[in-house]
Amino acid sequence: EKDKHIVMVTKKGIIKKSNLMDFSNPRPSGIIALKIKKDDALISARIASKDEDIFLAARNGKAIRFKESTVRPMGRSASGVIAFRMKGDNEVVSMEIINKEATILTATSRGYGKRTATEEYREQGRGGQGIITITVNDRNGHVVGAHLLNDSDDIMIMTTKGKLIRLHAKDISTIGRNTAGVRLVNVDEGEKVASVAKIVEDEEEDRQIEM
Repeated sequence: EKDKHIVMVTKKGIIKKSNLMDFSNPRPSGIIALKIKKDDALISARIASKDEDIFLAARNGKAIRFKESTVRPMGRSASGVIAFRMKGDNEVVSMEIINKEATILTATSRGYGKRTATEEYREQGRGGQGIITITVNDRNGHVVGAHLLNDSDDIMIMTTKGKLIRLHAKDISTIGRNTAGVRLVNVDEGEKVASVAKIVEDEEEDRQIEM
């Protein structure tokens, strides 16, 4: 599609935007989409249009929101630019394209989480250190994921010991950014939340999981 871009982000906070038409002639062996350094890894890719906002969440409980237009389009072999400035062992864990009518679900490794209105995340400049999206402490653990949710959505939470739990988004409290959240799933000693996925319906009403 013309006037569409694919936006890619790495765990080290590097972002790249390329014209979707650059991927119109794929090869059986694949084609280069992004150059990645040895200590980095791609964690998410989304389709974005002009004037949309990009939301990134990090392991340390901070998030950043900025305009898609602040990232210039680059060729497939480019490395990208800084989107979210990481320090120490901090990493980006999620990327979403903002829908103003939805909420952001943030989930932590100790089974806590919450939904927060997108309006609470002010627009910032690309390349900053972000603002708090959830309190990270001994009770909560670190952030494992953040997803854009509507009341009609469901989520699946998976733990390191193979436990699965499915929740309705409407049953999760919507509260402010700088709070600790509520318990989403009980975890045992030594067990952590490994991943959170949104369950979506495709056009044929089949159930799918969006990581």
